[in-house]
Amino acid sequence: MLSRNLGQSGISVSAIGLGCMGLSEFYGEPTQESEAINLLHRAVDLGINHFDTAEIYGQGHNEQLLGKAFAGRWDQIVVATKFGPQRDPATGAFVGVDGSPANVRKSCEKSLKRLGIEKIDLYYLHRVDPATQIEDTIGEMAKLVQEGKIGAVGLSEASARTIERAHAVHPIAALQTEYSLFSRDIEKDILPTCVELGISLVAYSPLGRGMLTGRYASTSDRPTSATDFRTHMQPRFQPGNIESNLKLVGAIKEIAAQKGCMAAQVALAWVLDHGDHVVAIPGTTKLVNLQTNLGALDCRLTEGNRAKLNELADQVLGDRYSPEGMAAVNQ
Repeated sequence: MLSRNLGQSGISVSAIGLGCMGLSEFYGEPTQESEAINLLHRAVDLGINHFDTAEIYGQGHNEQLLGKAFAGRWDQIVVATKFGPQRDPATGAFVGVDGSPANVRKSCEKSLKRLGIEKIDLYYLHRVDPATQIEDTIGEMAKLVQEGKIGAVGLSEASARTIERAHAVHPIAALQTEYSLFSRDIEKDILPTCVELGISLVAYSPLGRGMLTGRYASTSDRPTSATDFRTHMQPRFQPGNIESNLKLVGAIKEIAAQKGCMAAQVALAWVLDHGDHVVAIPGTTKLVNLQTNLGALDCRLTEGNRAKLNELADQVLGDRYSPEGMAAVNQ
């Protein structure tokens, strides 16, 4: 398995990790526990050591799931979790972001308990809290590093200026943000800032929430379940946008066919080709998809392939989130 370092933290992770959110919610009903644990175990067997979760995924369920799956195996695992966004315990509705020092510590303690560990390898501020100075948030996270409760500090969906301010307080090991053939907004100033400061990019949704895998052959295949957030909160999956976007996916599938690869492998190879400072955490609930994703490490793109693929992002229709979601990113 290809490994890459997370910033200057000294933490080494598999270049392809596993985003675990979908095992608990947002992409349909939660995966049956035994099946989810089996998938997590097989991921380790296949060489994956980087597992990403968050306190909001399933309102704690996802962290508890990883805690159960990896009990007694934590020496093989690099676990990353996140805090900040707040949800109503009764309805699950998002009600804001809390990056206050008090919540930094409270959330960390709760995550440690749910995971059943004494130290979180990589701890992210999941979304930037506009009501709290980033210096205050990172300052408290730095204290957790000193106390041995977390190994490294990360940010998610932060602007270039926020990254610079945070890094001045304590080294930021990684920025987690959406990055794929269809989502390249960070290339203007956020990604260059990370490169300049020696911060790794952890690319989530590198497969466009499933669209870049080529699994949707027509608009009739689009997600429609009430428990799948792509049904209503993902503009790129909505009628009027998805028709055009699937034509772009067709171009990816053509390149994949020429190379004897799968569309997902081409899309992941494109992300990883950006340098050793980039790792990806595609999510899946199925072993066959996990195995397909790992095949991206053997997919070699030519300059001609990259040039063709690079043309696609400017043609994508629809934002990556609903207006409410977009208001919380790159802050």
